[in-house]
Amino acid sequence: MKDLINRSLDRLANYFAHRKGLLPILGLFLIVLNGILQFLPTNGVFIIEANLFLHLGLIIAIVGILLAWSL
Repeated sequence: MKDLINRSLDRLANYFAHRKGLLPILGLFLIVLNGILQFLPTNGVFIIEANLFLHLGLIIAIVGILLAWSL
């Protein structure tokens, strides 16, 4: 199990080392998507009321910036 996690982390590190802007751009896309969804008429949709895409986008963008900085 430990080897599987180590290999997976190595693959992710190698993948994101060549694509440093992918996670911040994905996070910004989710934040913009959340802003657009706020103007749609929805009645009690949890994803929109809880601003799930906003929070997820912020976390992904911050992690992406930290990974790009460290790699």
